[in-house]
Amino acid sequence: MNIEAFLHAVKVRFNLDPAEARVLIVGLGVTGYSAARFLLNTPIRFAIVDSRKNPPQIDGLREQMPDVPVFSGGFDQSAFDVATHLLVSPGVSLNEKAIHKAMQAGVTVISDIDLFACATDKPIIAITGSNGKSTVTTMLGDMGNTAGFKTAIGGNLGTPALDLLQQDADLYVLELSSFQLERTTALNAKAATVLNLSADHLDRHADMSGYAQEKQRIFRGDGAMILNADDPVVMDMLVPSRSSITFSVQHLADFYLSRGETDSLMQGDQVLMSADELNLEGDHNIANALAALALGHAVGMDINAMCRALKKFKGLPHRMQKVAEVRGVRWVNDSKATNIGACIAALQGYRRKVILLAGGDGKGADMEELAPVVKNKTKAVVLMGKDADSIAQALANCVPTYFADNMKEAVKIAADLATPGDSVLLSPACASLDQYKSYADRGNQFTQAVLELH
Repeated sequence: MNIEAFLHAVKVRFNLDPAEARVLIVGLGVTGYSAARFLLNTPIRFAIVDSRKNPPQIDGLREQMPDVPVFSGGFDQSAFDVATHLLVSPGVSLNEKAIHKAMQAGVTVISDIDLFACATDKPIIAITGSNGKSTVTTMLGDMGNTAGFKTAIGGNLGTPALDLLQQDADLYVLELSSFQLERTTALNAKAATVLNLSADHLDRHADMSGYAQEKQRIFRGDGAMILNADDPVVMDMLVPSRSSITFSVQHLADFYLSRGETDSLMQGDQVLMSADELNLEGDHNIANALAALALGHAVGMDINAMCRALKKFKGLPHRMQKVAEVRGVRWVNDSKATNIGACIAALQGYRRKVILLAGGDGKGADMEELAPVVKNKTKAVVLMGKDADSIAQALANCVPTYFADNMKEAVKIAADLATPGDSVLLSPACASLDQYKSYADRGNQFTQAVLELH
């Protein structure tokens, strides 16, 4: 990183002058800690505040940065009163009283993505959407490296964005959440996409319109817009004067799925590869592959190299992951489906009806949206978790519904219902924290229960 160029960029864009600025990092999680490590190597003065008494990164921070002021156990108003800039972690709502008061007083809110954008002149691919972000980001990492680009991936997935600057990269691929985007203004990606939109995080966003507006912020700047032609809300984001590339599994587009005796991934008239060569299940994963191809094409990756990478890509844990086949029944772990849209996408990818395992914390979403696809794509549903009863009411008995107290019981019920040739799909449509440490813990417990069926 060229420190002089970075300091000039933040001064011009954010009026952040090291001689006068006081940056307050709000939230000492993974993102806040990475921002602290980054700022430590600059002349910018900063402090940290966290509402928790013992934030998860506090011990490492005190060891590495003993002179950095840390306010924990609440949002200390005195820390906000002296701040000129707030770097608010994505896990912290901008509606917090102390943050809102500071913003009203004219304090500038920035993000780690803003600092990242000011610190590099290398091309950035930016990816958001309700579903598929991590899969497409990881695909692009493999594609870029196969195509001869030293590619670093991170952001909302894996490595925090600012930590990526330590890698010798030609290209950065960032997965970005709506929470990251709502506080980011400096990003100008060479290629960016909103993969799809469905109800999610409505506990933090007022409504779907507000959620879509935050996602649309990824298109700030003048880079190529990669758009899902199958999602009308995404297509409404098109700026006619901008370079754009479309992808679709339903229609003709720049990159699309051609259905026939053999389904093929296409670019115009050119057959790129057979859909059967993907080691992934479902049409939504074909859409992910097409999106990755479009993004890679926009930054100059060789199409043949990208296809070679796709053919080797095995998918990500807990995302339509094939766990086992037991007595002719296929078991699939899609525990990462923490919202309705992800569950719907998973179900729509099947051509035969499946047994669905779902439930958890619905985060206030309207579960009635599940009913049509559940009716068309499932033969039975096994529900568990906090919102099991409300989901059952929303489905209105459109298919046989069963209840389980835990994952082991849910798997046993599904095993009793399934016959050879069936698929059992864990795609909860809900968050996991009502019963599990994380969606990964939920998926691991599902896998363990399936393996115990042998």
